Amino acid sequence: MGHDHSSPAAPASPRVRRILIATVVPLFVLSVIAAVVLWPRDAPEVPGGADAPRYHGTVTRLVTESCPPTPEAPEGGAGPCGTATVSVDSGPDAGQQVETPIPAGPGAPRVDVGDRVVLVVLTDPTDPSVSDYNIAAHQRGKPLIWLALVFAVAIVAFGRWRGLAALGGLVVSFGILLTFVLPGISAGQSPLPVAVTGAALIMFVVLYLTHGVSAQTSVAVLGTLASLVLTGILGTLATGLTHLTGYGSEDATTLSMFQADIDLHGLLLAGIIIGSLGVLDDVTVTQAATVTELAHANPNLTRLQLYRAATRVGRAHIASTVNTIVLAYAGASLPLLLLLTADTRGMTEILTSEFLAQEIVRSIVATLGLIAAVPITTGLAALVTTAGRGRAPAGPRPPRPAGDRDEALAALSAPRATTVESADRPTSWPG
Repeated sequence: MGHDHSSPAAPASPRVRRILIATVVPLFVLSVIAAVVLWPRDAPEVPGGADAPRYHGTVTRLVTESCPPTPEAPEGGAGPCGTATVSVDSGPDAGQQVETPIPAGPGAPRVDVGDRVVLVVLTDPTDPSVSDYNIAAHQRGKPLIWLALVFAVAIVAFGRWRGLAALGGLVVSFGILLTFVLPGISAGQSPLPVAVTGAALIMFVVLYLTHGVSAQTSVAVLGTLASLVLTGILGTLATGLTHLTGYGSEDATTLSMFQADIDLHGLLLAGIIIGSLGVLDDVTVTQAATVTELAHANPNLTRLQLYRAATRVGRAHIASTVNTIVLAYAGASLPLLLLLTADTRGMTEILTSEFLAQEIVRSIVATLGLIAAVPITTGLAALVTTAGRGRAPAGPRPPRPAGDRDEALAALSAPRATTVESADRPTSWPG
């Protein structure tokens, strides 16, 4: 989720803490109640045939040959062609050597001797007693496990306890998505309330787990929740005005074939909300921490001065984050963008098509919710930080530690570094 922008902050006054508790706790309880009501209890099974058996194997030999001619390529089809000998590592034929055709065609895995592959057993529909092995994919389990370990070690080594908490938050996020959000949508629940409830649960658990229970975190929670609600409202209005149906991608169309009763329009809104959460919490935590640090550095700043100073930081953050959102969507849609360059239709027709308009609406709505998060969170943080302290800071400012004072005096009395020595220019400051 979000980065760690926080540092130990001065505790809020008892009155402010009571107000925050009275606000945050009912919202958390409401989210839990909504999750209990929307929890999937009778998730339907997706119809479909039995999957072909899959086993692990290792390529031990490759024999390539010229591809036979086809009507499209009389001089020989596209390669590679030939046979691969594979040692079966699991299943009823474990330990045996089997021959399979070398995978060919768009998207087929490229294999070499020593590669660990996944074998699929295909049965002849005309004669069930005849079956053949084919290479379906590479085994990716161990490389993914090593990458995950490197990822976890790097986060913990750099972030220490905070990094460990971030990993715990990541586990919670995926746990809520896999046990509540996705099964709830598959069970026929409306995707929008399921996504909002799931995002709220993720937000509460992850923010407090990662950044600790404090007034600063509570402000970030309230700012994130308000921005999420606003994002949902803007998404509903935008998709309604542009008449988006949710059938803007091949994945959505394929999903509708397996689950005809699924609400793809609601699924589009749910995707906008879930996708916005990861960036929203980063912005809200940053703004809450910025206000806290400014107030700690200069207790004489008024509420309005805190708000204006932190908003300037928020503007710079938003400017870079908007570019991040657009580039993230562009990177995930590179095949789509390449397809647009080969499209012979006019630019206006391309931009207003379902599949591209969907991405435009997604980016705009997420950005608007992100922009709204800055003034909302900054205003809340300024109110909480200045509440209970009065017009002026209580008592004199604490004296600078003796060590810092001695270092400053030593620096002032040290010889002045110059590149050109002259007789009329002193080489050191007066004591």
